Amino acid sequence: MNVLILGAAVSGTAAAQLARRLGHGVEVYDEQVAALGSLRAEGFMVHSGPWSARLIEGVDLVVTSPGIPETAAPIVDTLTAGIPLWSEMEFGARHLDAPCVAVTGTNGKTTVANATAAMLEHTGVKVCAAGNIGTALSSVVGEPWDVVVVEASSFQLRFTEAFHPVAAALLNVAPDHLDWHGTEAAYAAAKARIYVNQDPQDILVFDADDPGAVAAVAGAGSTTVPISGWRLPTEGNGVDGDVVVIGDVELPRPDLDVSYLSDLVAAGTLARHVGADPDGVGTVLSSFEPGPHRRTVVGRWDGVTWVDDSKATNPHAAVAAASAYRDVVLIAGGRNKGLDLAPLVAVPSVRHVVALGEAAQELVAVAPARVTVVDTMDAAVEAADQLAAPGTTVLLAPGCASFDMFRSYGERGDRFRRLVVEHKGVDDGQ
Repeated sequence: MNVLILGAAVSGTAAAQLARRLGHGVEVYDEQVAALGSLRAEGFMVHSGPWSARLIEGVDLVVTSPGIPETAAPIVDTLTAGIPLWSEMEFGARHLDAPCVAVTGTNGKTTVANATAAMLEHTGVKVCAAGNIGTALSSVVGEPWDVVVVEASSFQLRFTEAFHPVAAALLNVAPDHLDWHGTEAAYAAAKARIYVNQDPQDILVFDADDPGAVAAVAGAGSTTVPISGWRLPTEGNGVDGDVVVIGDVELPRPDLDVSYLSDLVAAGTLARHVGADPDGVGTVLSSFEPGPHRRTVVGRWDGVTWVDDSKATNPHAAVAAASAYRDVVLIAGGRNKGLDLAPLVAVPSVRHVVALGEAAQELVAVAPARVTVVDTMDAAVEAADQLAAPGTTVLLAPGCASFDMFRSYGERGDRFRRLVVEHKGVDDGQ
């Protein structure tokens, strides 16, 4: 079989290496010649520069990386030619020997995937987490896993055919990545592909409090399990007073906000379905700490709390973060992904927005009297400090991607944290 790999980053490289191990003829295309250096050194046939449809002549399968939009010429030409087109996740999944657990949603994917894997690991299950979480699925093929937990983005799900998780979660659905998918309907349809191959013995977990998720799972043929972070849904799992209920297991409720409780209930539901014991689930619940740049407290000075939620790269996530606090000065903006930013300013707790990046003027247009525009993160920290009062939370929850000013949301969050500490000094612990 002759395979063409589109994209030479982490997923493309892993797919190329797997295809070679399987004995296929492999060629790799990436527009950027610099991205192909390592693959060229490994002896792969590589192509760079402007796309040419000649590259798919004689090709039996095209495997695409998530960074290539479905409207891009390589994708359009492949589909027009009738050549099978799979995402790297689909390609890797077809060669897994272990059952697969998959997690998708607009927000919370990484938290749920990591927590699910941790619950299984604490039970003694040989498990790995892969996919959109940073480790390409193709790179873990061939290892003797008991279970593989996959974080599945809409980009990866869009070009799946046989992908079949025995347990899946569709956490929430809100507008996102419209610059990639084009429409909200196309985005939601891509998310829904997580369950199209499931059977009634498989489970599909969804947030019963998220209208987008409720609508998206309506067509599922698997067993749906509603979950909640603040109540106990009928025939589902959730929170009941001081306990977390997951099936027939009741565990002490950790002191976390609703969004994290929802994530942990989802993770526990998935993990229990594929072999986690109550102790494994309980250990993760009792010791859970949010990951970097996910509503992490930088410090407290003069009664003001500074919080880093740089991971909030869409309005849905930013609104959820801002709604968790009573009085907020919100630092927002960046590169918009074709989404409506008005909900950020509409959150009742947000009394002022400090806006930066490409989307700053979009926020000004929504509520000019409540938005201050700055050019740098340093200026954003200074402006927020002037606007804050005792009892205020200064929240970095941009609602946008970081790529106009930073290489990643992590770099953006790190810059914010460093500048806050430099500006404010030693945390007074108040």
